Amino acid sequence: MKNYQMYINGEFVESNETISVINPSDKKIISYIPKGTIEDVNAAVNAAEVVQDSWGKLPAIERAEYLHKIAQKIRDNVDMLAYTITQEQGKVLGLAKVEVNFTADYMDYMAEWARRYEGEIIQSDRPNENIFLFKLPIGVAAGILPWNFPFFLIARKLAPAFVTGNTIVIKPSSETPNNAFEFAKLVDEVGLPKGVFNLVSGEGSVVGNSLASNEKVGIISFTGSVPAGVKIMEAAAKNVTKVSLELGGKAPAIVMGDADIDLAVEAIKNSRVINNGQVCNCAERVYVHSSIADEFIEKITNAMKVITCGNPLEEVDMGPLINEAAIHNVQRLVDSAVEAGARITTGGKRVNREDGFYYEPSILVDVKQDMAIIQEEIFGPVLPIMTFDTLDEAIALANDCEFGLTSSIYTQNIDIAMRACKEIKFGETYINRENFEAMQGFHAGWRKSGIGGADGKHGLEEFLQTKVVYLQYNMNKQ
Repeated sequence: MKNYQMYINGEFVESNETISVINPSDKKIISYIPKGTIEDVNAAVNAAEVVQDSWGKLPAIERAEYLHKIAQKIRDNVDMLAYTITQEQGKVLGLAKVEVNFTADYMDYMAEWARRYEGEIIQSDRPNENIFLFKLPIGVAAGILPWNFPFFLIARKLAPAFVTGNTIVIKPSSETPNNAFEFAKLVDEVGLPKGVFNLVSGEGSVVGNSLASNEKVGIISFTGSVPAGVKIMEAAAKNVTKVSLELGGKAPAIVMGDADIDLAVEAIKNSRVINNGQVCNCAERVYVHSSIADEFIEKITNAMKVITCGNPLEEVDMGPLINEAAIHNVQRLVDSAVEAGARITTGGKRVNREDGFYYEPSILVDVKQDMAIIQEEIFGPVLPIMTFDTLDEAIALANDCEFGLTSSIYTQNIDIAMRACKEIKFGETYINRENFEAMQGFHAGWRKSGIGGADGKHGLEEFLQTKVVYLQYNMNKQ
């Protein structure tokens, strides 16, 4: 049984109260973490503020060196970190290792922007004047993490903040905090200046709200649910603090009549069951052309039937959902759809075992657009399927949603593909492939899926603010 400590101003800090962390594979307690207080948040933010000026004055290339050192520490500890993630989150071990290695690569990638992000020189309307536009750090960043990709999201928030001269306070999810504490141990070994990185755990209503409402925080980067994102915005509003939010998703997958059916089945299946169906950008609903619907449904049903579900430390395709509430939410959506006329072709219920939060890979057909299972985020291995006759109809159905994170379409027609690029109203569209973004892209949602975004050049710029300087000089003066 592990007992973790917060990391504030370069020191590991105890707390009076703790929160237990549960292994979703067997429901057993695996650790106790600190239940942080408002005072802990204030101490972390104050430490980050004190050191930010000196950190920001370091050449970016020197800040980047710390990211490279952290990346190497991560690579030296892949097995330990992956095991930690799998144990607390239920992600299959192979995917956990991918997450850890991708996190190290992301640290290195963002470090490489040290010599690349730029200001501008703007033409003036006046003689003897230069206009300079500087890109400067915002100050103290707050990173509030989700539980589904907990380790990678540390890097997604910390790496661009560091290389651009910001300091940071991280709050991990109380469902999956252990990996963040192990990360803090590695950071402590690289000699990072005290206060540049801080880790405070605890309840969202206390730690998350305190971070979002702290007047010394310059940007809040949050990944999580829409209701939680709204609360973050409300708390940040009184200080007019910048927010960058990645919230829910309800990704549509359109399968045209000319699609490579086998490719579509494989990609959509993979997108649906990755991380046990708990990914905000994975395919959540399918619209298949009526001319190929029977074949597609038969093939994807068969593909889902052979998905293996069990202990994520073993050779299986899927592990458990995160907790009991997740099971109940998935079952609620399935039951309400069936009551309204939907039909289950495979799955549709909890796995019959008592040792964890497992749910069967499931397919539902005869689904209607107004059903909750089409409109609400499922966040489990359940895929509802509808049919359509025209591209216009498919695009209209895909866009009929309050979310706007990712989407996909399967077609061999370039005209259809280009129409989809322009007319599907989502921040990302994947064509003939599974839903998974690249670190050099830009992961950003429309509508209720968020504000701002992450990754690549544009994600880096989330952590920068601009300053314009007008410099007028006298050319005649010697």
